[in-house]
Amino acid sequence: MDEPHHGHRPAPGAEREPVEALHFGLAINSAGAARALDVAEVRAWQPGSEALWVLLDRNSPLAEIWLTETFRFPDVVREGLLAEDTRPRCLRLPEGMLIQMRGVNLNPGAEPDDMVALRLWIDEHRAVCVRGRRVFALADIRERLGLGTGPRSPGEILVQLADAIADRIRDVVSNQQDLVDEIDEAVIERVTPELRRKLAAPRRQAMTIRRYLAPQRDMLSRLAIEPTPLLSDRDRMHLRETADELTRQVEELDLLRERAALIQEQMSAMASEQMNRTMYVLSLVAAIFLPLGLVTGLLGVNVGGIPGSESPWAFAGLCALMVVLAVLEFLLFRKMRWL
Repeated sequence: MDEPHHGHRPAPGAEREPVEALHFGLAINSAGAARALDVAEVRAWQPGSEALWVLLDRNSPLAEIWLTETFRFPDVVREGLLAEDTRPRCLRLPEGMLIQMRGVNLNPGAEPDDMVALRLWIDEHRAVCVRGRRVFALADIRERLGLGTGPRSPGEILVQLADAIADRIRDVVSNQQDLVDEIDEAVIERVTPELRRKLAAPRRQAMTIRRYLAPQRDMLSRLAIEPTPLLSDRDRMHLRETADELTRQVEELDLLRERAALIQEQMSAMASEQMNRTMYVLSLVAAIFLPLGLVTGLLGVNVGGIPGSESPWAFAGLCALMVVLAVLEFLLFRKMRWL
């Protein structure tokens, strides 16, 4: 979940300078390259031969001012871009589309399944992104723009962002599969509490990532088949490929969860088998020593008439008798196939 947003409006007549809410502003041309825009240029931008791409920080109290006064978004769009908790969805309006997506959290010290939210508005001439935590897919697209292979329209920004998010999800899922493979091989040798703890992480992450991945796949699938002037046929084709990739990842996550559950059952079965084996050995030991304990108990009764109480060889004879009795019991258990 992103950090809570607190709306803020300065007093009438106060100076309004929402600079820190703007991460970057770019003017994108038809060649797949971009040039940076400063705050004044973003505010003064007008539709022309270049498309506008802006990234705002949702945590800044000035983000709402950008959305309201600079971009003049209606309330439903502004609320969607600043929503605290989001699930992947698409809201289509006559002016454009509001898209909410989720990506794995690759920030230092964070768990991948603590999914980061990316909110995106696209229309014919501009794309406005809002995020609360760092989304590495944004850096991927900026790098492509630096190489001249980036998006050339707001629709392509959506397409490339969805693809970059899917790539990073695939890497995380692949890493979790490798971890489960490693645990599966280790379980063959020995079950330890450490293996149980290691298995809990990929199982939990698979459930959490799938929770957002499935609706994101469905959303992209709908965008790929529903005609809109904001997306070209080529864009829809790429979205269809991304949706297919997410479908594969959903299937991999389902398989990963099933494998983790089977490994957990195998661990429980092996632990139960080990416990039963231990209890069986203890029961046999108790069964062997039960007659011996009976004999020593009877001979230890402090009453008159105990056999051998006056003989110096009685203790040695008693020890020999118990050894013979133990051997006979062992042979009997072997014959009955209890050992």
